[in-house]
Amino acid sequence: MAKKGESLPKGLFTKELEVALLKGWADLAVHSLKDLPTDLPAGLKLAATPKRADVRDVLIYRSAEYLTQNALSRRSRAETETRITNDWSPGQDALRGFKQHTTLKDLPSRATIATSSTRRKAQLLAARPDLNVVEIRGNITTRMQKVAERGELDATVLALAGLTRLNFRVTPESKLVGDAVPDGLLATVLDVDVMLPCVGQGAIGIEIRAEDERIAKICERLNHFNTFQCVSAERAFLHAMGGGCQSPVAAYAEIIGDKIQMRAVSFRNGPAGRAEGKKPIAEAVALGEELASQLK
Repeated sequence: MAKKGESLPKGLFTKELEVALLKGWADLAVHSLKDLPTDLPAGLKLAATPKRADVRDVLIYRSAEYLTQNALSRRSRAETETRITNDWSPGQDALRGFKQHTTLKDLPSRATIATSSTRRKAQLLAARPDLNVVEIRGNITTRMQKVAERGELDATVLALAGLTRLNFRVTPESKLVGDAVPDGLLATVLDVDVMLPCVGQGAIGIEIRAEDERIAKICERLNHFNTFQCVSAERAFLHAMGGGCQSPVAAYAEIIGDKIQMRAVSFRNGPAGRAEGKKPIAEAVALGEELASQLK
């Protein structure tokens, strides 16, 4: 994972669970669907997806008001206030913060955003080519701690669904709250028009043995039909694009009335290529394949 510039191996997060299924040690494997490869091992299938959580991403950054009030560095309060607001440059160790409800367009030129996602990096730079985007590793709390403490980082972007599942939440005042959230962090939820999610984001996938009818019947009761159709369209798109969870592509499908509609973006061939379409719900897979053919 630490090798710069290399894609993560397909199945990195799922292989051991799939081995347990194939050997009969487990009957169900529960995945964050965005990490589940579109090519499943022979004998396994995606059987259910419970109702999807919010697919949006969140911009997380330090609060200027908190830094001013608490003088977090060892310098005096007056000196800290001066360094927060004046003479800041990339790479320095002084912390700087931002106002509530800060969005990408509000960030100053050369602001540094940390992300390990090629999809997020590509969309960040498409929206703001003047930003500095760097790598970050670690779990959610580790990444938040890095933003809270490291002056060379201004912000990071994380999935709202992941935050919510860990009982973190964004308040109407833009505060990020919950156990283990470092003090002084703010968060702004990014609209999908700004940051299109990755394939399967916010969804949980339940994988089973393809011929296990007993478990398949259980999964029928766990499945949310609309979610399954939407992620089927997105995964068909990703499969046709020939990419994995770290590919610089994004797609989001929704059920509107009796139709499924989807938009997608790809940065695989340079500048952003965008496509969108709509089909009957029963043609979800065909929709994904059609958008991929437009972007390849």
